[in-house]
Amino acid sequence: MTVPLVVIGCGGHGREVLTIARDVNVNPAGPGWHLLGFVDDRPSEENLKRVQRLDVPYLGGTDRLRDAPPDTHHVIGIGDPRVRRAVAARVDRYGIPAASLVHPTATIGPATELGPGFVAFPGARVTTNVTIGRHVHLNQNSTVGHDSVLADFVSVNPLAAVSGDCRLAEGVLIGTTAAVLQGLRVGRDSTVGAGACVVRDIPEGAVVKGIPAR
Repeated sequence: MTVPLVVIGCGGHGREVLTIARDVNVNPAGPGWHLLGFVDDRPSEENLKRVQRLDVPYLGGTDRLRDAPPDTHHVIGIGDPRVRRAVAARVDRYGIPAASLVHPTATIGPATELGPGFVAFPGARVTTNVTIGRHVHLNQNSTVGHDSVLADFVSVNPLAAVSGDCRLAEGVLIGTTAAVLQGLRVGRDSTVGAGACVVRDIPEGAVVKGIPAR
């Protein structure tokens, strides 16, 4: 038995998400995914060509989901947390459930709660007693330590490390190779730049970079 799945977003992030679904299908722990195709409201010509090379159709804009069969699931393949949040608000009106994808090489520790739309990319690591909200993306080889809470629409980019007992509020972006030290809080819609090291709490809406992050 397979479950119909539509990927939202034809960009590079969306095509990587498609690859995760295909890898899950190789040895699924449960029902596999029947990949229906991509939807995107403003795809570039170049991205449409790239999608075509994946042998997966472009179906049209997100309004195509309005008439999708009720068993159809969606996954938002968009890296920017704020754009992902806006797309989720639009798609939620259609009543189509969000799929969660965990790559076979990712690890999810015990007593961890995963929200709908969660995506764990290859090599992502979550330890134990972690709470993860809706449409959170953990990119390649990122790590999340014990007892942390990641609210809805958080993105942790490749090779970034979130230490134990951290709190990342809704819409936070942790840049590539950045680190958030033990027990810290990062406020809603804040961005931690690539390679930064967060050593103190970050307020809402901030953009910080450097070592230490300022």
